[in-house]
Amino acid sequence: MYYVPYMYPYPYCVNTSMYNYGRQPVYWTIPNGKEHAKRFGLLQSSKGRDKIELKDYGPEPFAVNINEATKQNSTYRTALWTGNHLQVTLMSLNVGEDIGLEIHHSVDQFLRIEQGQGVVQMGKSKDKLNFKRKVYDDSAIMIPAGTWHNVTNTGNLPLKLYSIYAPPHHPHGTVHVTKADAVAAE
Repeated sequence: MYYVPYMYPYPYCVNTSMYNYGRQPVYWTIPNGKEHAKRFGLLQSSKGRDKIELKDYGPEPFAVNINEATKQNSTYRTALWTGNHLQVTLMSLNVGEDIGLEIHHSVDQFLRIEQGQGVVQMGKSKDKLNFKRKVYDDSAIMIPAGTWHNVTNTGNLPLKLYSIYAPPHHPHGTVHVTKADAVAAE
């Protein structure tokens, strides 16, 4: 379906975008500033006046700039939202660090790289990781339940990513500051 923008007052205007594709600017006013923003989960970017408070907001309705939240995170793992059927966690892997070879028998997982570069390995057995790909900014990784997998940071800056588990894998409010904390908890 092709979207034709309404051009007031003249239907034929030379200086309008020819290929609009339905994207219109939206301007919101927030009447009560921070109180309204906190109440409705409208959090400002880390580039703005306030940093995003990284905590588990689930299972309440929530919206966030996931790119900014992921880049702001400096812990190994922080649960950002935990619901009954889905969980979003933020991760930061130091240079040379990996997630660690793991398997989730009844959990599908989605990973998205927001900063850095690395290598993902997957396979049906611990000793046969026959799927290996380089990953970097904007890479998405889909991990089926019952698949062994690992992600290693091969770059020279922290690898920032977020993970979506379905169903949730970690307890509500999980924060692992380091990989050692995560290993000790599991």
